[in-house]
Amino acid sequence: MSTNSASANPEPVNSGSSAPVISVLRHGHVAELVLDRPGALNAISTAFAVELADQANALGADPSVRAVVLSASGDRAFCVGADLKERNGFTDADLLAQRLVFRRAFGSIIDLPVPAVAAVSGFALGGGTELALGCDLIVADDGAQFGLPEVGVGLVPGGGGTQLLARRIGPARAADLIYTGRRVTADEATALGIVNRRVPGRGTARDAALELAAQIARNSPIGVRNAKHALRTGIDLPLAAGLDIEDAAWRATAFSADRAEGIRAFVENREPQWPA
Repeated sequence: MSTNSASANPEPVNSGSSAPVISVLRHGHVAELVLDRPGALNAISTAFAVELADQANALGADPSVRAVVLSASGDRAFCVGADLKERNGFTDADLLAQRLVFRRAFGSIIDLPVPAVAAVSGFALGGGTELALGCDLIVADDGAQFGLPEVGVGLVPGGGGTQLLARRIGPARAADLIYTGRRVTADEATALGIVNRRVPGRGTARDAALELAAQIARNSPIGVRNAKHALRTGIDLPLAAGLDIEDAAWRATAFSADRAEGIRAFVENREPQWPA
């Protein structure tokens, strides 16, 4: 197990709130965002969304962060989506105001400049599935369940679900899940391509996700950031335009201090010591 693993006595980071619903732990160069509202199955309230966006944006601006893990406290749910109890009684104006806050929260995960890994145990429903889809990689254990049930309550997925799921597994498979609102197990989610890595047991996804993030963080920070930028930016462009983006990413990396250190470390048969 890497020294960046969950067992490595991570350093807590104070969010500035007396009762935070998003906790942040640091494992070396890996930052862990913990959805920390287990009594409500990590349902997304307005305050939850504000804090998530603030914390994710702060991590995205921190050059010492090389990878982010999105996990959850409690053993029943990763996140069950929007807090419908809070929404009960909302006026149209209230719902519209919350919509702006929610878009910022989901966008803060999608826009992280470093790789993000979702660690899914238990229910990931509605916005919970969408938060996971906003990450680059999804690790799930036997207890994970995914679903986008919004059409059953008179809504459509609004945290990126219609776009992110279609890009991950294709429009036809996404249509099946979105139009029916049905749940899928970890087995089916893996077969569909929603889940990148499946681990046995329950409650095991977090350790596996932290290990994966630690593996990513050992690589060139500039290389990984530029690779993510090329992947995310070029995916919807014609091939020629995508290759131009890749070329720009290569040039930005090839003439960096990271490449010089990487070559030296290879020649000297040692681990790279990446410039800060």
